[in-house]
Parts: sequence; C-alpha cells; structure tokens
Amino acid sequence: MSKAVPEAATHEATLAIRDHCLCLHAQRAARTLVRRFDAAFRRLGLTSGQFSLLNALNRPEPPMMGAVAAVLAMDRTTLTAALKPLERRGLVRAEAGEDRRSRRVALSDAGRALLAAAVPVWREVHAEIDAEVEAAGGDLRRALGALSGGQGTSR
Repeated sequence: MSKAVPEAATHEATLAIRDHCLCLHAQRAARTLVRRFDAAFRRLGLTSGQFSLLNALNRPEPPMMGAVAAVLAMDRTTLTAALKPLERRGLVRAEAGEDRRSRRVALSDAGRALLAAAVPVWREVHAEIDAEVEAAGGDLRRALGALSGGQGTSR
C-alpha cells in the first residue's frame, strides 16, 4: 500500500518546475557559458573563472581583496582560494594593505600579458553568444542585471 503523494510533489509539478524555473534555467545557462569560455581559454591555460579574476584585477591601482570579491560576487575565502593558482603561476601578487589584516592584489606583468592575449578570445566567444541571444529576441544582459540588483552593469 503506497502513501499518498503530497500535491506539491507530483510528477506534474516536477515537469512544471523543469520547464519554468528561472533558477534552473539560469544554472543550466551558466554551466553552458562556462563550458564554452573554458574551452576557448584552454589554449591559454586559463579557465573562465580565472579570466574573470584577472579582469577584475586589471585596475590602475591594486584593489583591496574586498573590492574584488564584491565585483565577482564571491566571499573573501573563495577569492583567496581562487587566487592561489594564479599566484603560483606568477600572474598575480598580493601586497600588504593599509594595515596587517588588509591585502591588495595586483596583476604581474605576466598576468597583464596573459589577460591581453585572452581578451580577443573573450571578444570572439562573446560576440557569438551575443548573436545567439539577439536571435532569441531577448535582452539577457538587462534582465540578468535587473535580477542581480544591477551588479556588474556599471563601470
């Protein structure tokens, strides 16, 4: 004898969620985008996340860790872990901040050179994706910016 399934846990509810859940569709799209950019950056020995991190560090003055974490929407612990492989490769360097607890992170010359080589790759893949989004009739960037509270849409 089987127990009655709660109305919210029916297979029909599962199918409706699969077909309409914005979170699920955003996660799937994000994974697809990451795979595309990872494949493009592979020849440079970079991942899409590392490219984003190098780009976030590309400033006239070395930024504080907290500022970089905010741009990338990650916590400082995750940022510290993400920086370690780039530091080992000599692409970034950490510097003391105003006090002992704060740190600034800077691109090295090698990091700037790698970022310079990666930007044309990013532009090429990004143009392909923009064309696909435009063909689908949506303004994905504006919608995502609205959902994230405008994060990352300003200079």
